[in-house]
Amino acid sequence: MAGLELSVTDFQSSWNNMWHHTEEISSDRLLVRRGQAFNITLYFKNRGFQPGLDNIIFVVETGLLPDLAKGTRAVFSLADRGGPSLWMASLETNKATSLEVSLCAPPMAAVGQYLLKVHIDSFQGSVTAYQLGEFILLFNPWCPEDTVYLDSEPQRQEYVMNDYGFIYQGNKNWIRPCPWNYGQFEENIIDICLELLDKSLNFQTDPATDCALRGSPVYISRVVSAMINSNDDNGVLNGKWCEEYSDGINPAEWTGSVAILRQWHATGCQPVRYGQCWVFAAIMCTVMRCLGIPTRVITNFDSGHDTDGNLIIDAYYDNTGRILENKKDTVWNFHVWNECWMVRKDLPPGYGGWQVLDATPQETSNGLYCCGPASVRAIKEGEVDLNYDTAFVFSMVNADCVSWLVHGGKEQRLHWDTNSVGHFISTKSIQSDDRDDITENYKYEEGSPQERQVFLKALQKLKIGRSQGPYRTDSPSSRHTPPSQDSPRSLHTPSPRPSDVIQVSLKFQLLDLPIMGQDIKFVLLALNMSLQFKDLKVNLSAQSLLHDGSPLPPFWQDTAFITLSPEEAKTHPCQIPYSQYSQYLSTDKLIHISALGEEKSSPEKILVDKIITLTYPAIMINVLGAAVVNQQLSIQVIFSNPLSEQVEDCVLTVEGSGLFKKQQRVMIGVLKPQHRASITLKTVPFKSGQRQIQANLRSNKFKDIKGYRNVYVDLML
Repeated sequence: MAGLELSVTDFQSSWNNMWHHTEEISSDRLLVRRGQAFNITLYFKNRGFQPGLDNIIFVVETGLLPDLAKGTRAVFSLADRGGPSLWMASLETNKATSLEVSLCAPPMAAVGQYLLKVHIDSFQGSVTAYQLGEFILLFNPWCPEDTVYLDSEPQRQEYVMNDYGFIYQGNKNWIRPCPWNYGQFEENIIDICLELLDKSLNFQTDPATDCALRGSPVYISRVVSAMINSNDDNGVLNGKWCEEYSDGINPAEWTGSVAILRQWHATGCQPVRYGQCWVFAAIMCTVMRCLGIPTRVITNFDSGHDTDGNLIIDAYYDNTGRILENKKDTVWNFHVWNECWMVRKDLPPGYGGWQVLDATPQETSNGLYCCGPASVRAIKEGEVDLNYDTAFVFSMVNADCVSWLVHGGKEQRLHWDTNSVGHFISTKSIQSDDRDDITENYKYEEGSPQERQVFLKALQKLKIGRSQGPYRTDSPSSRHTPPSQDSPRSLHTPSPRPSDVIQVSLKFQLLDLPIMGQDIKFVLLALNMSLQFKDLKVNLSAQSLLHDGSPLPPFWQDTAFITLSPEEAKTHPCQIPYSQYSQYLSTDKLIHISALGEEKSSPEKILVDKIITLTYPAIMINVLGAAVVNQQLSIQVIFSNPLSEQVEDCVLTVEGSGLFKKQQRVMIGVLKPQHRASITLKTVPFKSGQRQIQANLRSNKFKDIKGYRNVYVDLML
């Protein structure tokens, strides 16, 4: 009898991909998840498969140097049961000239691109070898044995399958959702994600070991975190935190990840200019969801950046109330990172689940600019010595702030604040457009005994780590000893506020929503809490801030003299005209107002400040008619120039996964003062289900007027 000859193979891509939740990526290429079987059909030329006579041996290989010992090569046959390989093959149906076979990768297999080969051994004939083709293997959050298993289907739909979302920006008093197109299933994004792994320093240095470790979500997440920024490698994005973006794109203009990843790929992996924290986190979310690791984007308002690991952030003011630049520690207005869901076999039990990963290049970790995975539970419990970078993340949500007055070469401590860092930690809700506040996942309630105890535990661990590690061994300087007897700080009583000593309180209150192009109106409220008369001198100041907390020079100053009778309250009205702030505003649209008050009879000074984020009227998007797959759809976009001056170089960008094949750019040119305009775009939706359109309008005067619209696309009318 002649040897068995293979004619053709059917990977059943469309069917397999549907069962493996990858049909959104492709129906032509095979994309499967580990720990879950997939079926292929082998068609033969001359006869059918005969068990006992024919032996079919499968070989799978991934990476440049496939190796049985490393798990990047596996050899297994239909006859094997409990053989050396963890890969499995079983016979499904045996027909006259075809054979359907079920294959399954172990749930810990390395992810990536695989080559599938087959050796047919017919006992009289020679062994013939065939290359069947390539397939991609991904993480499997649907498989209980996978380390990224998530047991809730609504969560899997949100954190793996949803290709759009919101990233929260603004400030703690005014939180605004920024729409974002993650687009993890758009054409060639999976290939760009795998290319990103191959461009990492780990792969370049030792490709065999790198590929072997790609079964670990801890390892993959660290590699991706380093590759999103370009500080050590040809990563995806260049970060920039100043006001000069003329040789790239202002970070505020982006509305999605797809255009950035495609540009990186198209230019031979040259870093794209420019990104800031929310762009780094959004790209990381796209890559991780694409690879199958459940991921969400997190915003922390008033986020600490403590560079020296003492959990204290110093802020310096001069006697006009202006904030001075501190090159060392800063509080970011908001900071954005990711959480990825995974088991942590490298940590003690109980620290799996959500892990913080931060791709923004702030500090190095083992020599590279990456951060995490840090267990969210470890952060809450103050276990700052657990891998990776838990102490740094702890400081972002938990550091204390000390305010200093700098005058005549001396520093006077104004206030020690234990609860000014880490507010309204936010992420998009599951299957809704609402905001979820997840602050309690990160810390116990501010002011509670548990919160202080955890802080002291973290501080103690950091001191021990510093005395053993490469840090300086001196203790934090005496100027950082809190003003209470219980060292290193009191569990219950932070320093008394100067307002309690003077018995006067100051507070800012906005009178109107601060809209770009209009004057900013607010009042300073002064309240005398004592039974004595009080004479106050208050220096007021306003200056722009960059998103990372860096101050720009003041553009408005005022001095108020306020006399208060016992228990009297007074208001001092303030107004900053648009003409005065317009040329000093950064793209972040942040204005920091502060008041430094002193009372004639006391050496104490009272500091009060507020951050104002200026708002724009949103772009309106209307969908004209029913949205149906493969049928033309008209979309009306209505936008306006909110300023009382002409703006030029206006460009409208519109995108949306499953609706537009690529980002649409419309040159608008000039918009007259307060002018309102509309355009209608035509597109043909190519994916069904819940979709989102994202739009951005930029000009020479503003960069990020945004809008979005959710659309449900039907398969047919």
